[in-house]
Amino acid sequence: MGGLSVAVPFLLYAWAGLRLPAGYSALLNTTAVLFGTLASSWFKEDTLTARKLLGCVCGFIGVGLIVRLGPVRPDAATIAAALACVLAAACYGCSTPLMKRATTRMQPLAIAAGIHAGAMVLVLPGALWAWPQATFTPTGMAAVLVMGVVTSGLAYWAHLRIIRHVTPVAAMSPVFLIPVFGVTWGHLFLGEELSSGIFVGGALVLLASALVTGFNPLRRNPPVP
Repeated sequence: MGGLSVAVPFLLYAWAGLRLPAGYSALLNTTAVLFGTLASSWFKEDTLTARKLLGCVCGFIGVGLIVRLGPVRPDAATIAAALACVLAAACYGCSTPLMKRATTRMQPLAIAAGIHAGAMVLVLPGALWAWPQATFTPTGMAAVLVMGVVTSGLAYWAHLRIIRHVTPVAAMSPVFLIPVFGVTWGHLFLGEELSSGIFVGGALVLLASALVTGFNPLRRNPPVP
């Protein structure tokens, strides 16, 4: 679980971040819901329906549009980085049903701590090998601290507390918000260019996520008896 949910995805996203805009990574991250749906069905934690399969197809078409029509030229390096993001999202998705099973045996805080301890053991050899080439700036260290403590450590603890009570796919629904903030902050603070491919492909990915989770903002909740 430490390798699937922390070590491998963070390594892949960090590598892809050298070649892709932040908005790309944020949009491609939503494919985690698609992989989570397939993995949850495989592990018998959820059922696979025609609507969910349609969502998976729409999601992969959306990813293709993002890479093909976005502001970044779709050369070999861009495609490799996009595939790295999709693989990272696949790791996230596949780890979610495993987290669901773990919550039946352990407390969320213990699981979150164990996941990150295991991930540290996995990445430590590579980190020591790359240490001489690293540049430790205050801004960079602050960013790593926020990602490690807030967006990973505390976020996983909250995620595990939620997943105890809902299905794995439902627990992944906050992924819907990542593209909104990722594309917005990338454009505002990093000056990343927007294009039709980002909007069309991103809309398809979000539609796919809604299909696989059953999310419908127009549907009224049934009255509570």
